[in-house]
Amino acid sequence: MSLHRIRLLMWKEFLQLRRDPLLIRLLFLMPILQLILFGYVVAADVKNLSTAVVDLDRTSTSRALEASFGASDYFVVTQRPAETDLQHLMDTGQIAIAIVIPAGTQAALDRGEAAPIGVVVDGSDSQVASVGSGYAAQIVARFNADRLAAQGVDLAAPGIDARVRVMFNPTLASVNTMIPGLVAAILMLSIMAVMGQAVVKERERGTLEQMFVTPIKPVEYLTGKVTPYALLAVLQLTVVALVGIFWFKVPFAGQFSVVAAGLALFMLTSIGLGLLISLVSHTRQQAQQVMMLFMLPSFVLSGFIFPIDSMPQAIQPLSWFIPLTWAISILRGAFIKGSGFEALSTQFWILGLFGVVIFGAAVAATRRRLAE
Repeated sequence: MSLHRIRLLMWKEFLQLRRDPLLIRLLFLMPILQLILFGYVVAADVKNLSTAVVDLDRTSTSRALEASFGASDYFVVTQRPAETDLQHLMDTGQIAIAIVIPAGTQAALDRGEAAPIGVVVDGSDSQVASVGSGYAAQIVARFNADRLAAQGVDLAAPGIDARVRVMFNPTLASVNTMIPGLVAAILMLSIMAVMGQAVVKERERGTLEQMFVTPIKPVEYLTGKVTPYALLAVLQLTVVALVGIFWFKVPFAGQFSVVAAGLALFMLTSIGLGLLISLVSHTRQQAQQVMMLFMLPSFVLSGFIFPIDSMPQAIQPLSWFIPLTWAISILRGAFIKGSGFEALSTQFWILGLFGVVIFGAAVAATRRRLAE
């Protein structure tokens, strides 16, 4: 492998970018514009929230209250852990909300006293936290009213009182959860938009055939082709992160190494997807259509705009096959929860598998195309 030839290929790519000033402006203006437009977007309704119930009272009242949550369309009771396990379950994303019924709840009600019920929500998704906590308070209020009415007691009498506690994002600011997702979405959009036309543009101009008769090896061509756009993507991400942190005041509670590792794996996946799109397309218009065909379900099904738990059960498994889903989970976990590699190990393994398979397939297809 010749470093000299790789440097020449990289220089050629930078020269082509410089000859297209509109593309350069779009590469830097588009992320900022998307950041401003999507930074204030709030998703729609949420349903089927993964819920944990910590029943420390273990009475008929506590079981009836748990049944009220299970009968609702908004909550699905999936865990019944100990109270000390709630932090881990929320940190790993296994639950979105927890109901804590303290010991002595029924005894307090029998004495005519108020009985506080804990509602713990995961603030890393502000829409889920705000809407979920509101629904939980409504269910508790309805349960309390039905209980008092059945006993013939004045509805103004003391009863069950929902106490909401938000973990990770106490202000419930939607921008704090939107910006980390935007970082991953903009990375995918930018790299695929450029890489999706990288090879097909040379094929249209006739320069790809000229490249084949040179002594350049496939690995040198790939390295020289990919590196400039990867560097531009890193610069874009830096701009987006600085705007998000200093303009939108998004807190960063995690480790830089976690974010960097997640974005590196996702960048590898996005570059591979862009190369595959460019290889299967014969014109730039075809590349644009294929890219849009892939990106539309990625944006809708990844949890970037709409919570995955709110989607129909038959559609939710589709989000597992979208790399953006796991990248957003890593970034939101690192930014808002301060999660480390251990808590996000599943996401890293899956995103790493996507990177190896997709980028490996793109490299193999490119080498085969250059060898033909």
